Amino acid sequence: MTLRVSTDQDTGVAVVTLDRPEKLNAIDLATAAELAAIWRRLRFDDTVRAVVLTGAGERAFCTGLDRDAVVPQPGSPYMQDDPLLTVGPKANDLWKPVVSAVRGMACGGAFYLLGESEFVVADPTAVFFDPHTSYGMVSAYESVLMAHRMPYGEVARMMLMGSAERVGARRAHEIGLVSELAPPGEALAAAVRCATVIAGHPTEGVQGTVRALWAVREAARAQAYALAPPLIALGNLPAGRQAELFAARRSGAFRTR
Repeated sequence: MTLRVSTDQDTGVAVVTLDRPEKLNAIDLATAAELAAIWRRLRFDDTVRAVVLTGAGERAFCTGLDRDAVVPQPGSPYMQDDPLLTVGPKANDLWKPVVSAVRGMACGGAFYLLGESEFVVADPTAVFFDPHTSYGMVSAYESVLMAHRMPYGEVARMMLMGSAERVGARRAHEIGLVSELAPPGEALAAAVRCATVIAGHPTEGVQGTVRALWAVREAARAQAYALAPPLIALGNLPAGRQAELFAARRSGAFRTR
């Protein structure tokens, strides 16, 4: 198993932990399937009224799709198979509130999870970035999700700068990507405290509010997602060239703001 789930029956809060710290909690195909299964299982668990999502270890919340994952693609530019499209709670029809607790790196495909969370609590070590453009890839779904979290100029800068620049926790808090900046090492505890308060409210009102909040962005997201497959197919470099760029990356060749 690449995930851990713990539930506090007294508070009604479940903590879902990405548990691949040796891989910086990157999502392989098995993890993607486990996430979808967990969200769908939580739909039927009435003892769980709020969820906290986090990553194991100190280095990363999640670094997106595992580079070793093999995802065959159709030949048509209008069809795209993306295993990360089903890793979030909303994609699995879960309307219980989800709070993400971020420590270390959150990049690329991590935005599928952050984009479907109600809000984000971060440790001072948290850094957010999207390396797609650096490796010759189109940032499509990630850009759409983050455009609902951040001012246009900030998300455009993050996505276009690629791995050359990282948004630190304090800056992420200033621009609204992060709702709370917790003391060092306390992001998970702070997120659990928030989730405990929410879980203590009447369930129907909470879930209805989550659904209403998501409805605000749902139509625009669906329209933008429809454009993603051809943009990715037309804009991505061949896989071999992407791998060359990834292998040639220089450690520390970035700046944090």
